Amino acid sequence: MTQQDPSGYPYPPYGATYGEQPPPGYGYGYPPPPRDDGPSANAIVSLVLNLLSLVSCCNVLALPGAILAGLGLSRASSDPATARSMVTWSWVLFGLGFVLMIGLFLFLGLNGYLDD
Repeated sequence: MTQQDPSGYPYPPYGATYGEQPPPGYGYGYPPPPRDDGPSANAIVSLVLNLLSLVSCCNVLALPGAILAGLGLSRASSDPATARSMVTWSWVLFGLGFVLMIGLFLFLGLNGYLDD
């Protein structure tokens, strides 16, 4: 006892139970638009932190890290695998430079070079 759509697809029966799934292709409204990832937040944060580290701490490893983050940001839509690898290396360079700068300040402080 179902009614037929002009295209041949049957409607759900009259008085169908609440919560019953609509048939495929008969969802409510339009489907959501395809997701456009755009610039990756990870690449943007890496770029900003590398540039901030370069300016504030004179971290020499932050320069190649910022370059890699910028390249990863530009290639995010065309080649996501390479962009992800570049951003990962950018984070590695940022962390390594940060650890080296902390080590340098500890060395200078413990040996008395920062006492003046």
